[in-house]
Amino acid sequence: MEIIDAIILGIIQGLTEFLPVSSSGHLELGKHILGANAIPQESLLFTVVLHFATALSTLVVFRKDVARILKGLLQFKKNDESVFSLKIVLSMIPAALVGVFLEEEMESLFDGNILLVGFMLIVTALLLYLADSAKNTQKEVSYSNAFVIGIAQAIAILPGISRSGATISASVLLGNDKTKAARFSFLMVVPLILGKIAKDILSGELSFASDNIVALSIGFVAAFVAGLFACTWMIQLVKRSKLTYFAIYCLLVGIIAIIVSF
Repeated sequence: MEIIDAIILGIIQGLTEFLPVSSSGHLELGKHILGANAIPQESLLFTVVLHFATALSTLVVFRKDVARILKGLLQFKKNDESVFSLKIVLSMIPAALVGVFLEEEMESLFDGNILLVGFMLIVTALLLYLADSAKNTQKEVSYSNAFVIGIAQAIAILPGISRSGATISASVLLGNDKTKAARFSFLMVVPLILGKIAKDILSGELSFASDNIVALSIGFVAAFVAGLFACTWMIQLVKRSKLTYFAIYCLLVGIIAIIVSF
């Protein structure tokens, strides 16, 4: 793997994991543009490294909230921390079920299907536009909201559907506070990312070539730094109702992807 490819894909992953433009869709587009040889046999390993970097950036930005969740999980009494932790766990169920029972079907969609990515980016654009048009409130995410947001996260497994865009949009359209919606969206994905990383490691399918350690390390750093920036920036953008710009971007990229696919 070339160093420049690792940097580009690391930045793409770091930015698009949090910005509502679909990290999976952009990685598919990135692979298409860079060519089939951009990511060799250790593709799965590189993907694991990039996802770990973005998960780590989330933990750094929301370190106080993560401590709150852990505290809630370790306590056996009902309080704000345990209630918030339960909502996070509840939101994970739909995506976890899809990952367990439909993994092969989902993975088959990640095979350079640029046409699908294009259409799903247009769906993302519509969701962002609707969310930006919603009025802001002070409402907290409820248990039922958490599960519905979890369903949105499960649907966002499709390449081109932004996970953050889908979950934040679902939360806002349910009437929740925009800042709280963004915070919940970013925190709810961390356990799933770490779980997927653990599953990939235990699968024994990771291949490693020592001559690619530099590229993997640089890709990790690029994704981590970009993730820190994007996560912090995204919270401010949602709060200020600036998602329409990303809606326009997703619409344009989606149309271009559809044209290129033919």
